[in-house]
Amino acid sequence: MKVYSIGFTQKKAESFFSLLRNEEIKTLVDVRLNNVSQLAGFAKKNDLIFFLKELCDIGYVHIPDLAPTKSILDPYKKGAMSWEEYEDRFMNLMAQRRIESIDKEIIKDGCLLCSEHKPHQCHRRLVIEYLNSIWDTDFEVKHLV
Repeated sequence: MKVYSIGFTQKKAESFFSLLRNEEIKTLVDVRLNNVSQLAGFAKKNDLIFFLKELCDIGYVHIPDLAPTKSILDPYKKGAMSWEEYEDRFMNLMAQRRIESIDKEIIKDGCLLCSEHKPHQCHRRLVIEYLNSIWDTDFEVKHLV
């Protein structure tokens, strides 16, 4: 099972959509808490849905349960919480939400989207790791940067 991840920051639209188009991605899985922010540029929900369909023939789904809560995200962004604490709190949140009940077909050949440029300290990587362990699958993971 292949799964991809991508962040939109530090990418121009041309690069972003080229990265997606060059892979066999069926669905972009938006795992952001806020997908309509003016700061998102071309990655605002409605624009993204249009561009994905027209440029890449890729579907779109937003799954808020795969995003951290504001009470986890804000302290981390402000430096009041370490990455290790953020990771622990978010992993526990995913367990509480039982995110493993989502349809595997959405994740299979899907690409998880958030804002972070690289996956190292990003919740999209944690979502993939969590699902991989719970579903006992061996995802072939490719982070598009």
